[in-house]
Amino acid sequence: MKFLVLIALLLCACGSNTSKGMITAEEAYEGVSNYCHDTYDWSVAKDDPEMMYLTMGDETDSTYQVVFRSYTGAFVHFYVDKRNGETRMVEKVPSLNIEEEAGTIDLFDYLEKNSK
Repeated sequence: MKFLVLIALLLCACGSNTSKGMITAEEAYEGVSNYCHDTYDWSVAKDDPEMMYLTMGDETDSTYQVVFRSYTGAFVHFYVDKRNGETRMVEKVPSLNIEEEAGTIDLFDYLEKNSK
């Protein structure tokens, strides 16, 4: 009986995608969206939503990419680690041929914010 309870507990723990488990594409998008709405002024996009937006980018075995377009024409590429939520940001300004590391965030900080 103890063996069955142990197996059931292990199966429940492994199946969880939240609470520091594997990140889903939806969670990657939601967390980055929450971060962007907290960090950037979206009032510019009220009249013209095409000026600022988020979109999913490429996906690899280990990361999701979420891309934020600023009204300035700059893009911030968020590379979300599927295993731990660590998110690396790279800012790109195509018109000036600039690309630079812009820091990191913990995706879980922005997922938990709206779940409280």
